[in-house]
Amino acid sequence: MGEHFRPETLNEALDILARQPMTPAAGCTDLFPATEAQTLPGPVLDLTGIAELRGITSTAQGWRIGATTTWADILHAELPPGFDMLRDAAHEVGSVQIQNAGTVGGNLCNASPAADGVPPLLALEAQVEIASATGRRLVPLGAFITGVRRTVLAPGELVVAVHVPRAAGAGHSRFLKLGSRRYLVISIVSVAVRVVARYGRESHDAREGRAESVALVVGACSPVPVRLREAEAALVGLPLADLAGALDAGAVRAALSPISDMRADAAYRLDAAVMLLRRALAELAGEDGQ
Repeated sequence: MGEHFRPETLNEALDILARQPMTPAAGCTDLFPATEAQTLPGPVLDLTGIAELRGITSTAQGWRIGATTTWADILHAELPPGFDMLRDAAHEVGSVQIQNAGTVGGNLCNASPAADGVPPLLALEAQVEIASATGRRLVPLGAFITGVRRTVLAPGELVVAVHVPRAAGAGHSRFLKLGSRRYLVISIVSVAVRVVARYGRESHDAREGRAESVALVVGACSPVPVRLREAEAALVGLPLADLAGALDAGAVRAALSPISDMRADAAYRLDAAVMLLRRALAELAGEDGQ
């Protein structure tokens, strides 16, 4: 193993990173398996000692999720129902040990097409805060991941937080995942769905609600998770009970570009994406999802 740095402040970490390229490390739940060795090649920048990178804070503008916030932290956080899909995904990222170690920032930077954390954060309109020794910038999550294992991060930059705007926490949401077994599995297909409903002045009966806004995201069916803007727009204004049946399967399939591999072929993934989206919409409408 090469040099190992464990700074206690973000500024210290950025100064170290500005001097030489190195591998940022936090939970290492993806980093170690990808290394395929007993030790990480150095130099390594250990981010686990930087307190300001971990935790969830709420402000008038929204929520800030620090980059080294773990999935267990997400599970135990007090967040509105719009975040239920992110909490669902936190249950699915792996075993309890993985949830205690794996981080939100690491899940994004790993840039896997099947990353469970990305679809819910896309549906929450998340922005990624990036810092270097020379400044900071905010990048929409949809523009942050540019391909399989690729992001917009430049040399000397770190992801320090994810920001979710206050309005995106509205509504109710679901995350559903299809794998070869129930737990500890890479997604064949995953979906995140968030629906904001409007009701009559005196009623909150789901049978009378209509969709004011809809967010639909599919993971593991393209090089990057995909937000389905066209399919979303077609559902706005419809009764909640009609959303699942009204979902345009053709628009969903046209927006995706899945691969065929040992876990599933492309046609199966497309069918599964439509099925999971409809199931999530039906559940959010208070139906049984069948």
